[in-house]
Amino acid sequence: MPSCVIRPYRPEDRDALYDICRRTGANGGDARSLYQDQDLLPDIFAGPYAFLEPGLTFVLDDSGRVVGYVLGTSDTARYSQEVRDKWLPLVADKHPLPGGEPGTPDAAMTEYLHHPELIGHPAVADYPAHLHIDLLPGYQGHGYGRALLNTLFAALAKAGADRVHLVMSTANTGARIFYDRMGFHRIPVPDRPELTFLGRSTAV
Repeated sequence: MPSCVIRPYRPEDRDALYDICRRTGANGGDARSLYQDQDLLPDIFAGPYAFLEPGLTFVLDDSGRVVGYVLGTSDTARYSQEVRDKWLPLVADKHPLPGGEPGTPDAAMTEYLHHPELIGHPAVADYPAHLHIDLLPGYQGHGYGRALLNTLFAALAKAGADRVHLVMSTANTGARIFYDRMGFHRIPVPDRPELTFLGRSTAV
């Protein structure tokens, strides 16, 4: 396995972030066949973080190729408001709200995009920071995920966030094993059984 480096995000990394998000957006698997709108997932789970929180966005660089990333915010409540005020005006026209009840993956995700107040949950109020991490399959299981998370934990602690949470599909049992090893614990959220909320300290 080649030796990769973790470095801060640069604007020219945007396309790589979007590509990785698409290729890992189905519980770690390729989501490109699940969505007609190929920018929808990354415009929710990658782009706004790099745009609003570039100092909390880090990439895994393999000889000039970005093959993974970790990103987040130190304040979920502030972030959700900034998504509404600063990010949504940039992308809303590209992803118009569907009419009626959401009946497709695209429609459901578009509803989520247009309602940033749904980011977070009252049950995780004591874990103000949150994160997303994605690695291309060939780079998983080599310690890079742990290194990326520890890099972000240190940056979040420096930004004043002492706890962080993440949200994952309950069906993603493989990722849950990894997060358990990273010191995360489950936060009970009874009204969202399809999702697992995990939290931990940002201390490394």
